Amino acid sequence: MSTGLSARTAPRTAPRTAARTGLALAAASALTLGLATSASAATSTRTIVDGSTTYSLSLTAPNTAAAAGQVITVTGSGYNSSQGIYVGLCVVDGAAGVNKPTPCLGGQDQTGTTGASHWINNIFGGLFANSSRFGTGGTFSVQVYVRATLDDGSVCGEDVTCAIVTRADHFDSGDRKYDVHIPVTFN
Repeated sequence: MSTGLSARTAPRTAPRTAARTGLALAAASALTLGLATSASAATSTRTIVDGSTTYSLSLTAPNTAAAAGQVITVTGSGYNSSQGIYVGLCVVDGAAGVNKPTPCLGGQDQTGTTGASHWINNIFGGLFANSSRFGTGGTFSVQVYVRATLDDGSVCGEDVTCAIVTRADHFDSGDRKYDVHIPVTFN
């Protein structure tokens, strides 16, 4: 019985067709996954006076994230580079600057194992895991891990209100001037 294909072309055609099909399926899956996990960015601003200097703080981060967890990029500008800050996902109560954002996912991740927070400090930044220094003009761009369920078992959007935040670091943890919030929902 003849298939119309020579013995020379049949073996090469089948693997190519299978490879093309596999590539098309992989591309479609990647596109679907990318669309399902992509998030729109939100920006929150706050103008503060620290001493005699006015700072126009700006924080940009996704306002939605995957409930099971994902790494997000958070950027900021206008910060006082003499004041260290933490960037992370925290429970918030009230407007920025009213109450300290706490608890935060990962707590104070001093070992750098969770990636749930990032410390920005111009003296010690870059010496420890998940830390860096401010860029020119008090800028930063960092990656942090977020998920809906916090370490204490509370769930963002169900039990507590959560936001991507900046807050003064442990050298001045009572200072609420550097609190900036971007509310986040999980899907």
